[in-house]
Amino acid sequence: MFYLVKTPSLLKKLYPGCVWDIQTPEKILYLTFDDGPQPEVTKFVLEELKKYNALATFFCIGDNVKKHFETYREVIEMGHQPGNHTFNHLNGWKTKDADYLENIAMATNVIDSNLFRPPYGRITNFQIKALKGGRFNLATVMWSVLSGDFDEKLSGENCYLNVINNSKPGSVIVFHDSLKAFARLQYALPRVLEYFSLKGYEFKSVRLL
Repeated sequence: MFYLVKTPSLLKKLYPGCVWDIQTPEKILYLTFDDGPQPEVTKFVLEELKKYNALATFFCIGDNVKKHFETYREVIEMGHQPGNHTFNHLNGWKTKDADYLENIAMATNVIDSNLFRPPYGRITNFQIKALKGGRFNLATVMWSVLSGDFDEKLSGENCYLNVINNSKPGSVIVFHDSLKAFARLQYALPRVLEYFSLKGYEFKSVRLL
């Protein structure tokens, strides 16, 4: 499995229509969680965030929202920002444009948000443009730092180090509130929150006009 922990500038230039980080001189980080909601894991995340008055963004799979709506509602009630992650976790490179966009539209029926993140980060510039206008009005939010918690070959310590060694003010950081990532997330997330809180950072959700 190949992936880059820190997003290179060249990749950002290839997809100029996406949000990769949020420029700020302040000590602010943007934690994001993909693939939920999943009751056990998402509730763990919410409890850890609450300890630090941290806000985050949850890019939810529509089918999971439908199955676990109470957990999704708890995310909203605690002040976090939801985002659309398609209805069935589709890969934009391997899905016909019409089918991909329709799947995202299905997710909008249960996820009220103007933010979208493509599963696997795989999306075409045509799809990005289509989501910006028309019936969608969705901003495509990528990331600047991957924790790697989805990678079963990594330890929780590796995921923690990936984040603290590559994040800076304005970084958009990816974790996953999924069962697959849970063991590594349980180790890394509390330590990331503590490390950056002690350094005077705030954690905010992504909110775009």
